[in-house]
Amino acid sequence: MEEAKPEKLVIFGTHGPEDPERASLPFVIGNAALVMEVDVTVMLQGSAVIVAKKGCYEHVFAAGLPPLKELMDSFIEQGGKLLICTPCIQERKITPDMLLETAKPVKAARAVMEILESNATMTY
Repeated sequence: MEEAKPEKLVIFGTHGPEDPERASLPFVIGNAALVMEVDVTVMLQGSAVIVAKKGCYEHVFAAGLPPLKELMDSFIEQGGKLLICTPCIQERKITPDMLLETAKPVKAARAVMEILESNATMTY
């Protein structure tokens, strides 16, 4: 008998430190899904890529939510995957060595693959 594939959720984050609440929400939902044993990938695009830069996410705080550092650290510790839009970091002169070690720069084809393999997608 074939083993059932786990549920998979892909969350696109499109807001960075300029909107702390929307920058944090992908990781709030991502953490909740991971606790429910859902496979979760967060893909950061646009200004959201800035929060994956070393030294940035530690300074993002949204009223009523845990600090972004706490959310992102928990997300990674629970096995969440963090993908970063390569053209978006290039536009902002961010090199891969400037990113968190767990952040993986990818191009559009990988984003499409993640979407096609998922049960659901969300965008913040």
